[in-house]
Amino acid sequence: MERIDNMFKSLAARGETAFIPFSVAGYPDEQQSLEIFLEICRSGCDLLEFGFPFSDPVADGPVIQRASNTAIRNGMTIEKALNMVARIRDKSDAPIIFFTYFNPVHRYGTERFVKKAKECGVDGVLMVDVPLEESQWLKPATDQAGLAWIHLATPTTPPERVALMDESGSGFLYYVSVTGVTGARNALPTDLAETCSTIRGMCRLPLAVGFGVSSPEQAAWLKPHVDGVVVGSAIISRIENGATPTEIGRWTGEMKAALV
Repeated sequence: MERIDNMFKSLAARGETAFIPFSVAGYPDEQQSLEIFLEICRSGCDLLEFGFPFSDPVADGPVIQRASNTAIRNGMTIEKALNMVARIRDKSDAPIIFFTYFNPVHRYGTERFVKKAKECGVDGVLMVDVPLEESQWLKPATDQAGLAWIHLATPTTPPERVALMDESGSGFLYYVSVTGVTGARNALPTDLAETCSTIRGMCRLPLAVGFGVSSPEQAAWLKPHVDGVVVGSAIISRIENGATPTEIGRWTGEMKAALV
């Protein structure tokens, strides 16, 4: 958690916004996914969102669904994924968020997961399908281990609930830009920047926005209004279309440049 806090403080002091790229462990295969994560980290990633595949990713659109299905068929497991995190940690000091759904963690064992995640260098967790009221299934263990617990707020989340998430969470608050699933979008809601500014003003935690950001121009537009920008489907689409780790790194470097 300390790595996350220090990163946001350091960027704020330099007038920068955090670039938070996402990719799926095991996609397009185990080795290439590791190479992509490492290249992303080398290209200016401020915080890595490490995606673990799940068979029923209800928050994800078709691009990440296909990647998750491929990764599962490739044999990706929690154990392999956490060992991959450890290999990334050997090469990078960037904070790492473990992004997944609750079922795989529950099956692996919540206490076992938290212990292993901490040992491997994970800094926080984002359980997409665990709402605020159900976080007691895992959050006490992550709190004790010093792992950040990231809540998701959406355009339909009322202000009083945002305040509860801000109070309960740590690391940062993740704001979902649209009422829908993940996926690169040519256009974001016209009022998104204003909405982010309003939510940011309500919170003690840094605010990161995701779901749909797909270009340096969109990132630059959001920069004054948020503390972090998450990009996932646009990266996965490039992998799906055959981009090499080097090409992925070059593009994510352009995304980061838009946030400086």
